[in-house]
Amino acid sequence: MTTAHKSQLQGAPKGAELRRAWWSNGGLFLFVGLFSIFTNLLLLTGPLYMLQVYDRVLSSRSVETLVALTLLVAFLFGVMGVLDMVRARVMSRAAARFQSKLDRRVFDAVIQKSAIVPGGASGAKELHDLSAIQRAMTSPAALAFFDIPWTPIFLAGIALFHPWLGILALAGGGILIVVTLLNQWLTRLPQQSAAATSMRADNIASQIQSEGELIGAMGMRDAAFQRWRKYRAEALEHSVAGTDRSGAFTSASKTFRLFLQSAMLGLGAYLVLLNELSPGAMIAGSILLGRALAPIELLIGNWALIQRAMTGWRGLADLLDAIPPEGSRTALPVPRGLIDVQQISVVPPGLTSPVVRGLSFTVQPGQAVGVIGPSGAGKSTLARALTGAWPAALGKIRLDGAALDQYDPATLGRHIGYLPQRVQMFEGTVAENIARLAEKPDDAAVVAAAKKAAAHEMILSFPDGYDTQLSAHGGRLSGGQMQRIALARALYGNPVVLVLDEPNSNLDHEGGEALNQAIRSMKQEGKSALIMAHRPAAIQECDMLLMMDDGQRVAYGPRDEVLKKVTQNHTQLIQGGKQ
Repeated sequence: MTTAHKSQLQGAPKGAELRRAWWSNGGLFLFVGLFSIFTNLLLLTGPLYMLQVYDRVLSSRSVETLVALTLLVAFLFGVMGVLDMVRARVMSRAAARFQSKLDRRVFDAVIQKSAIVPGGASGAKELHDLSAIQRAMTSPAALAFFDIPWTPIFLAGIALFHPWLGILALAGGGILIVVTLLNQWLTRLPQQSAAATSMRADNIASQIQSEGELIGAMGMRDAAFQRWRKYRAEALEHSVAGTDRSGAFTSASKTFRLFLQSAMLGLGAYLVLLNELSPGAMIAGSILLGRALAPIELLIGNWALIQRAMTGWRGLADLLDAIPPEGSRTALPVPRGLIDVQQISVVPPGLTSPVVRGLSFTVQPGQAVGVIGPSGAGKSTLARALTGAWPAALGKIRLDGAALDQYDPATLGRHIGYLPQRVQMFEGTVAENIARLAEKPDDAAVVAAAKKAAAHEMILSFPDGYDTQLSAHGGRLSGGQMQRIALARALYGNPVVLVLDEPNSNLDHEGGEALNQAIRSMKQEGKSALIMAHRPAAIQECDMLLMMDDGQRVAYGPRDEVLKKVTQNHTQLIQGGKQ
């Protein structure tokens, strides 16, 4: 993100970006509001028809008047139905535009959040939040918000028939509003707790499903079930509590509204007996009260949906405020592969102290650098920092003189091929996995990358070759097969830098030779490679060696010199790596 862009965002009110996306549909909302005016005016058709039938038709016994009124009412109700349908469709399109406008922004923010907060992208909660807002916008409850301003107008209309009818309607409406507020207050916490615990249970279930073979093999099924059931039961408990309370308010509001209409009818009948009200006004007042209170009852009945959308709004506002949009960057030329690490300190997500501290070294184009050290030395953390996944808290990592954050993330990903320690496949074909999920993979580039990784023949032996479908965890592929496909993915698109984290942990001898051949090819093409390794075979093609311990540089220089300095059996290590 550029400095100018950062300064532009400073001092912005909370949720400003979300509100801008909301009001980008202001024209559609205005259109819905305009149609709501006519729809609510046409709601007076029923009460006025009843008033005319009781006070004019029955007294005059005119069939012609009844037919004319009925035809007029049928036409007006038809117009009202069309207007109501149109405003619902406009609202659904406004909701679709709102979601489409934020889909990419929220998706990118969720990905960025995973580099800041441990497990930040787990479950993609914010993507569900966006869907919850979209569902609420397309529900009848959204249109009820446009109808509620007419409730006091309808109540005032009832008062025109008789003041006592107006007082009863006003008191009843006030009670329903109080019920709505109590509903919000008393159901908010149980529903929030239910959502949180349910998401935790879903995450545990997803993890159990992905590691099903391990759980079965180690006899962990009962323990895993108990752990999942604990959160599941807690979520059900909160959900039932919230549903019980919401259901009680819904039933109470519905019952009270029906009673209120009957009470209105009874009071009207009493006033008719006193000759203070006509029979038509009595019936019209009861119908008009139902129209006035219908939006409130609709909101109470859909309160769980509205509350979920409100929770989602707050979650999205927090996400977008915490992770501002990335500013545009000037396109830089394709780098040669010169890496300059300048006094970097890296703090992994969820930690407060750096794992890599004050590290500096340089990698020239055409060089392969091995990074060795004991477990916990910071090798994997350095690998993530070199790819830009974890930004350095202090210092800079420069690629051909430009800091990594000066490259667009998508462009940087094309320049730097990355093979993580834990290999992950994605839903899709082998070709799509190698092509980094491209919608239309470049077949020639896919095959070229597979050949560089010596995976071409292996892939052809699959049931459908490059079109073999893979699951998120590789399906029936072995660890070595997955690692070779992942190596092909890292080599796809001819990156200028290759970062390999324990690349031969699952490879057999043939796979190890293919790995070394890929590193040799990178060097011959004048590109650079960094290999985080434990096994000697992984550093066979390395020209330079970086020894790390406790996140710091212990030694850096030509491979044989560093091995001679830090190990007693350096000759055996070098010879073992060549075998």
